[in-house]
Amino acid sequence: MASFGMTSGGIRKPTETMRLFVTAFIGVVIGFFLGVSFPTLALTKMSLPTSLFPSIDLNYIEDKYSGLSTQALLNVWSSLKRRNKDTASHYYKFNETKIWVPTNPRGAERLPPGIIESESDFYLRRLWGLPSEDLTIKPRYLVTFTVGIAQKNNIDAAVKKFSESFTILLFHYDGRVSEWDEFEWSKQAIHVSVQKQTKWWYAKRFLHPDIVAPYDYIFMWDEDLGVEHFDAEEYIKLVRNHGLEISQPGLDPHSKGLTWQMTKKRDNSEVHKETEERPGWCTDPHLPPCAAFVEIMATVFSRNAWRCVWHMIQNDLVHGWGLDFALRKCVEPAHEKIGVVDSQWILHQSVPSLGNQGKAEGGKAPWEGVRERCRKEWTMFQDRMALAEKAYLEAMKIDPPNSTAT
Repeated sequence: MASFGMTSGGIRKPTETMRLFVTAFIGVVIGFFLGVSFPTLALTKMSLPTSLFPSIDLNYIEDKYSGLSTQALLNVWSSLKRRNKDTASHYYKFNETKIWVPTNPRGAERLPPGIIESESDFYLRRLWGLPSEDLTIKPRYLVTFTVGIAQKNNIDAAVKKFSESFTILLFHYDGRVSEWDEFEWSKQAIHVSVQKQTKWWYAKRFLHPDIVAPYDYIFMWDEDLGVEHFDAEEYIKLVRNHGLEISQPGLDPHSKGLTWQMTKKRDNSEVHKETEERPGWCTDPHLPPCAAFVEIMATVFSRNAWRCVWHMIQNDLVHGWGLDFALRKCVEPAHEKIGVVDSQWILHQSVPSLGNQGKAEGGKAPWEGVRERCRKEWTMFQDRMALAEKAYLEAMKIDPPNSTAT
């Protein structure tokens, strides 16, 4: 042993003590500077164990919350991990189990049923606070208008006939949306803008039954309707009282283009469900156009009826011609559940605004091309329905009735 050393069971050598002190001091200094600089480090450049951040896209977090410090994000995550330690542990174990639930919606078979949200709505929500406190009222009904800016005053008058119990949805076929901001109600309405499309094109793409499921009734209205004698709440009461699944307000006799006796308003009546038409027009008093019939300009559907009708709308047939004669296939008995509300009536102004969205071809005016396609679509829809019914009856080995075309 050196003269300045100690015995093996006692005190360290002075050189070892000094080395330990210097090492500890350097470690403290490095730790201090690392701690000061840590909040400015890029989270995505840190090599963190996957067990700390399971299934988390760090690039996404940094981009999404770039206004927050990395330390703040880590603090939140750490708090959540401590708070949900037991739940997380259970989740990881459960996640290793193979899940397959064939009764789940198509494509969601791998999810546990309790997490599935198969329906949605058009309710507007806040970006802050608790989700459970977002809605002071949940509208029970939906009204849609397919609109152009030229009819904004008419739509303004119509919307004011619908209470806060209605969600307002505007489909804009002319692309002009911001100009509706002059109306206060427009700021709370839902706006969908795709140029030169019809309400049935919009309906097929934006009114899926699982999206409108919260609404008891869906109003699908044109833009050229006078509503001086219409009250939406009273209309709903009458529809409920008379058990109507598909309906429309009666048309004022002075309406332009009044075609069918069935949709004409009757005096001294709340609702009617059948009528007499011109000789030869009705093969059966319980079939259209003498019964089980409304037009497609101002139709009102119950939730259940709409679920059926939506599936009947053809994706490529945008005008809806022929649908009015086929609506009866979605309710039973149709001659009792389809009707016209007389005591709440409207005026059809027959403004050809959508027709003017067509294109002049072959020397024909824009509206002529639109009308020609409407007629073609009616024939195509009838043919498809007849062929589909025939194929079904043959597959089921059922003798077809004398006629299925309506």
